Amino acid sequence: MASASVSADTALAVDIVWSPHPGELREQRLSLPSGSTLARALADSGWFEAARLPSLTAGIWGRVKPLDTLLREGDRVEVYRPLTVDPKEARRQRYRATGRRIVTRHRPLGRKA
Repeated sequence: MASASVSADTALAVDIVWSPHPGELREQRLSLPSGSTLARALADSGWFEAARLPSLTAGIWGRVKPLDTLLREGDRVEVYRPLTVDPKEARRQRYRATGRRIVTRHRPLGRKA
Protein backbone atom coordinates (compact mmCIF):
# COMPACT_ATOMS: atom_id res chain seq x y z
CA MET A 1 0.00 0.00 0.00
CA ALA A 2 1.04 3.64 -0.35
CA SER A 3 3.28 4.92 2.37
CA ALA A 4 1.64 7.33 4.80
CA SER A 5 5.00 8.96 5.56
CA VAL A 6 5.27 10.60 2.12
CA SER A 7 5.19 14.36 2.67
CA ALA A 8 2.70 16.45 0.70
CA ASP A 9 5.37 18.53 -1.08
CA THR A 10 7.23 15.51 -2.53
CA ALA A 11 4.23 13.25 -3.17
CA LEU A 12 2.42 12.69 -6.42
CA ALA A 13 -1.07 11.28 -6.73
CA VAL A 14 -1.78 8.70 -9.42
CA ASP A 15 -4.80 6.54 -10.17
CA ILE A 16 -4.35 2.86 -10.95
CA VAL A 17 -7.03 0.82 -12.70
CA TRP A 18 -7.24 -2.88 -13.51
CA SER A 19 -9.93 -5.17 -14.79
CA PRO A 20 -8.98 -8.69 -13.65
CA HIS A 21 -12.11 -10.19 -15.28
CA PRO A 22 -14.64 -8.93 -17.83
CA GLY A 23 -17.19 -6.72 -16.08
CA GLU A 24 -14.99 -6.16 -13.00
CA LEU A 25 -13.06 -2.93 -12.49
CA ARG A 26 -10.70 -2.07 -9.65
CA GLU A 27 -9.62 1.52 -9.07
CA GLN A 28 -7.24 2.92 -6.50
CA ARG A 29 -5.62 6.30 -5.83
CA LEU A 30 -2.00 6.09 -4.70
CA SER A 31 0.25 8.70 -3.15
CA LEU A 32 3.82 7.99 -4.21
CA PRO A 33 7.12 9.82 -3.74
CA SER A 34 8.18 11.93 -6.72
CA GLY A 35 10.46 10.00 -9.03
CA SER A 36 8.38 6.82 -8.67
CA THR A 37 8.12 4.43 -11.59
CA LEU A 38 5.30 2.46 -13.11
CA ALA A 39 6.66 -0.68 -11.40
CA ARG A 40 6.53 1.08 -8.01
CA ALA A 41 2.87 1.99 -8.53
CA LEU A 42 2.01 -1.60 -9.43
CA ALA A 43 3.88 -2.94 -6.40
CA ASP A 44 2.32 -0.39 -4.03
CA SER A 45 -1.20 -1.20 -5.25
CA GLY A 46 -1.02 -4.53 -3.40
CA TRP A 47 -2.78 -6.29 -6.29
CA PHE A 48 0.24 -8.11 -7.74
CA GLU A 49 3.02 -10.30 -6.38
CA ALA A 50 6.52 -8.93 -6.97
CA ALA A 51 7.47 -11.97 -9.08
CA ARG A 52 4.53 -11.28 -11.42
CA LEU A 53 5.39 -7.63 -12.15
CA PRO A 54 7.76 -8.24 -15.10
CA SER A 55 5.08 -10.25 -16.93
CA LEU A 56 2.41 -7.51 -16.69
CA THR A 57 1.47 -5.23 -19.56
CA ALA A 58 0.80 -1.76 -18.22
CA GLY A 59 0.52 1.74 -19.54
CA ILE A 60 -0.29 5.35 -18.80
CA TRP A 61 -3.38 6.99 -20.27
CA GLY A 62 -3.97 4.19 -22.80
CA ARG A 63 -0.40 3.86 -24.07
CA VAL A 64 1.73 0.84 -23.20
CA LYS A 65 4.87 1.91 -21.33
CA PRO A 66 7.90 0.06 -19.90
CA LEU A 67 7.85 -0.56 -16.15
CA ASP A 68 10.76 1.85 -15.57
CA THR A 69 8.74 4.84 -16.86
CA LEU A 70 8.67 7.76 -14.39
CA LEU A 71 5.22 8.83 -13.26
CA ARG A 72 3.84 12.37 -13.17
CA GLU A 73 1.15 13.96 -11.03
CA GLY A 74 -2.34 12.84 -12.07
CA ASP A 75 -1.23 9.93 -14.28
CA ARG A 76 -3.73 7.13 -14.86
CA VAL A 77 -1.87 3.81 -14.65
CA GLU A 78 -3.68 1.01 -16.46
CA VAL A 79 -2.97 -2.73 -16.28
CA TYR A 80 -4.00 -4.62 -19.41
CA ARG A 81 -5.30 -8.20 -19.69
CA PRO A 82 -4.09 -10.32 -22.58
CA LEU A 83 -6.48 -10.51 -25.55
CA THR A 84 -8.55 -13.69 -25.62
CA VAL A 85 -9.68 -13.24 -29.24
CA ASP A 86 -8.01 -11.44 -32.12
CA PRO A 87 -9.99 -8.18 -32.70
CA LYS A 88 -10.43 -8.94 -36.42
CA GLU A 89 -11.80 -12.38 -35.63
CA ALA A 90 -14.17 -10.88 -33.04
CA ARG A 91 -15.58 -8.53 -35.71
CA ARG A 92 -16.04 -11.48 -38.08
CA GLN A 93 -17.93 -13.41 -35.39
CA ARG A 94 -20.20 -10.42 -34.63
CA TYR A 95 -20.90 -10.02 -38.37
CA ARG A 96 -21.83 -13.69 -38.71
CA ALA A 97 -24.14 -13.42 -35.69
CA THR A 98 -25.96 -10.23 -36.76
CA GLY A 99 -25.56 -10.30 -40.53
CA ARG A 100 -24.80 -6.58 -40.49
CA ARG A 101 -21.54 -4.83 -41.14
CA ILE A 102 -20.26 -2.96 -38.09
CA VAL A 103 -18.97 0.43 -39.17
CA THR A 104 -16.34 1.89 -36.87
CA ARG A 105 -15.35 4.90 -38.97
CA HIS A 106 -17.47 7.82 -40.08
CA ARG A 107 -17.53 7.15 -43.80
CA PRO A 108 -20.20 6.02 -46.21
CA LEU A 109 -20.57 2.30 -46.92
CA GLY A 110 -20.70 2.77 -50.70
CA ARG A 111 -17.88 3.08 -53.20
CA LYS A 112 -14.58 4.62 -52.27
CA ALA A 113 -14.32 8.23 -53.40
